[in-house]
Amino acid sequence: MGLAFKIKHHFFNAFRELFVHHHGSLNFRAKIFALVIAANDNPKVENYIIVKETAIKIYDGDENRANLLMLSTKELVQKIKDNNGLYLETLISNIQKELKIIPRYANKININDLEPFLKLSHDPDTKSYQKNILEFLETLKEETLKKKK
Repeated sequence: MGLAFKIKHHFFNAFRELFVHHHGSLNFRAKIFALVIAANDNPKVENYIIVKETAIKIYDGDENRANLLMLSTKELVQKIKDNNGLYLETLISNIQKELKIIPRYANKININDLEPFLKLSHDPDTKSYQKNILEFLETLKEETLKKKK
């Protein structure tokens, strides 16, 4: 990430909703990634590399948007780790509420994109917790899409 991007990111942080196209969609994806990453007490840099690589695929090579998703995810994880008013339970609740308001966001939950995070967890309890989160997200997606029909 270059200096220009970092300056742009700080500027966008102040006015994110105004300047980022489909901010709500990007933020929802960041919440999904953050939920899985934050379930690991010791997230690694590799988690954010996975987010960026996945985002580049999602956004057809748009590196700026991929960086924004990665940084937004990192901010959410950091808030959870710092006990800065965001907890995993709160994040889960926010995701559920958002899906009730905008059911099409359920299509943004892709379990295949989230499974690589499990490989970075070496603690069996953490891995089990992350698997439960993936199962929860898959069920939530299916239920939301059924209601939408």
